[in-house]
Order: sequence, then C-alpha cells, then structure tokens
Amino acid sequence: MFYIRWFLSKSVRQATEFYRQANRLLSAQRDLLAPKGIQELSVAISQLRTATRAGAPKDELKHLMNRLEEVANTWLKPYPHAGIRENIEVFLVAGAVAIAFRTFFLQPMAIPSGSAQPTFFGIIHEDFRNRPDFKFPSFPVSWKRYLWNGESYYHVVAEDNGPLEVLDDKPKRVLLFFKKQRLKVGSKTHTVWSPPEDLLARARLMEGQRFHKGDEILKLKVVSGDHLFIDRMTYNFRKPRRGETIVFLSQGIPKLIQDTHYIKRLVGLGGETVRIGNDRHLVIDGRRLDAATPGFEHVYEETAAARVDHYSGHANGLVAARAGRPGLAELFPDESAEFKVRPNHYLTMGDNTLNSYDSRDWGDFPREKTIGRSCLVFWPITKRFGWGSQ
Repeated sequence: MFYIRWFLSKSVRQATEFYRQANRLLSAQRDLLAPKGIQELSVAISQLRTATRAGAPKDELKHLMNRLEEVANTWLKPYPHAGIRENIEVFLVAGAVAIAFRTFFLQPMAIPSGSAQPTFFGIIHEDFRNRPDFKFPSFPVSWKRYLWNGESYYHVVAEDNGPLEVLDDKPKRVLLFFKKQRLKVGSKTHTVWSPPEDLLARARLMEGQRFHKGDEILKLKVVSGDHLFIDRMTYNFRKPRRGETIVFLSQGIPKLIQDTHYIKRLVGLGGETVRIGNDRHLVIDGRRLDAATPGFEHVYEETAAARVDHYSGHANGLVAARAGRPGLAELFPDESAEFKVRPNHYLTMGDNTLNSYDSRDWGDFPREKTIGRSCLVFWPITKRFGWGSQ
C-alpha cells in the first residue's frame, strides 16, 4: 500500500525524499556531530519515516517535516558551495553507473577494418581526385549525412607550389573532442579536422609528393565503420555457440595487435578438428557446414567465385592463392590440412574470407579472452542498423 500512496500522493513522495536526504546527511556527518545531535536527528527521521509508511495525513507529514528541518538546521553542518558539490556528486554517480553498465551489460565498439564485411563494415573511403565531375555536398547536407550515415568529406586544394610536407604523421587531439592533422605544400599549411587515423594511406599521400597551386591534395569521402554494442551479459550464463559473432581481447594472443578487441565468427570449439574444403566450406569433425547451419546462413549463400567484401564461405590457402591472395591461411594451406582446437579454446574466422586476418593464420585462443557477442548496431543508420546484423 505504501507504493500506491507514494505514486498517488505528492506529500508522501516529498516526505520520503526528505527523510532519505536527512538520513544520508546524518550518515555523512555522524563522526562530526555530538551524541545529542545524533539522537535528535535519528528520532526526527524515524518519526517521519514511520508516519509516512503508516499512511499519516498530509498535515501530520508536513508538521513532522518541519520538525525534522528544525533539528537538521540546528545540528547538521552546512557544506560550502553546496550546489557545486551536488552537481559533482551527480556527475560522479552517473559516471559510475555508465562504467558499471559498460562493464557488465553493453559495451560500445567501433569496427575498424573490413574483415567482417558484409556483416559489419569497417571504415571505407573513396578518392575523387580523378573525378572532376564529383562535387561535394553543401555543409548542411554533409553534416546531415555524417549524423545519419557516418559520411565525412575532406577537400584540400594546394595554395602554393612545392613538395608535400607531413607536419603530423597522425591526427593530434585538440581539447577533448576534436582532432586535426597538418600538411604543408610550399609555404602554405593546410589543417584537416577530424581525419581518420590512416588519412595519408587512404588518400595515397607521400612525403615529398609535388603539387602545383590549384591541385587537389585531398578529395576524399570516408564512411565510418559500424558502431555496435557488445552483449557482455549472456556468456555469464552460457557458453558461446558456433556461428555467433563474438568479441575477444587480443592480449597475450601471439601474432595479434595487443590490448585491443577483435570481432570474428566462432567456427571451432575446444577438442574439434577443423578443415577447410576447396569448396570454401568448413568441415568440423568430418561434418560439412552449409547455409543450413545456424549462424552461417549468409556466409555460405554465395555459390560463385570468392570475392572480396562478399560472403564467400571460408577460403583455405590454395583457394585464396587462386583468387590472388596468397599466404592468407598459413594453418590451412589446402583442403587436406587439419587443425585440432585445443580444449577450452576457440577458433574464429572473418566473414570477408579474402580480406580477413583470422584463426587461419594465428590459430585458436583461450575462451576466457571472450568478452561478449555482437548485439546491436547503433550507428551509422544503414541497412545493418538494429538487431539484425549477426
């Protein structure tokens, strides 16, 4: 009945918040107060709490709140800059809640590369320097496209003659939310705001490259990689299943960039023997996987020749070499090669079989490295947005 009264009565809500705040302040200052003050405050708080829970009338609650306020003003010590302290407290509590939520429930992650395409897209770009017909959109349109589709445009025209000088090898952070990278041609310095980490490689720019006044140094469109939430909760109650797209920590795994996260599709479990047939299908303990296998419906839907950035099954070294990607699968050179997954280890592979550095090269990893599974693409707003992409 108390919760019904709390919902229906403003006085009950005020009284409840009042004695809770008083009790919090008493707890914070207990070691500073005299025993008499602690006693009077405890009694006043208890009386208001008891009356509120018992359904006392509005006038009685108001009287008890006034009494508690008198006692509090008598004994509690005022904090200097109370408003600032309260705002800081709210900020810290909100930060703690966000950190706890990120640690135990949903963790955001950005896809940096194209190894999981077309399930998840990494950062992609188009260079339009040889396309004089292409015109960049106006600022309002480009800003809308960024917010909606993650599209960024970079256009820099040389203002002087001379060789390219790279003043910043990588973007430098400015304040908290902004980054910039500086290039120089002749006597003129050009600043690129919010560039991707590998701007020079994407734009095919090299130190010493010569430009003339009016030449386009940059004419680049960059589309942000998919940003998704990782479900960190489910695997506390069950083990990962074959076909799920899992995220794991690279720390301690040989051949991988350390202290970062990788996202791949789980294909092999501890104790299983894995082969990759020349037909680009996995064979697990003698059983061939196909489009009817849960989690592989799209991976094996393509029957034509293997193609980059398309679902093409899984290529072994022989198939990859024939497709122009030699040395892609060191542990699976042909369809006769077998790999035994160690107990309590996982084997993972990217969906972009001709453009994925995965377990075909570096093998399995301990299952305790797994932190969760892909859950929800929240940005950009594309056909992969939402719960559907797995």
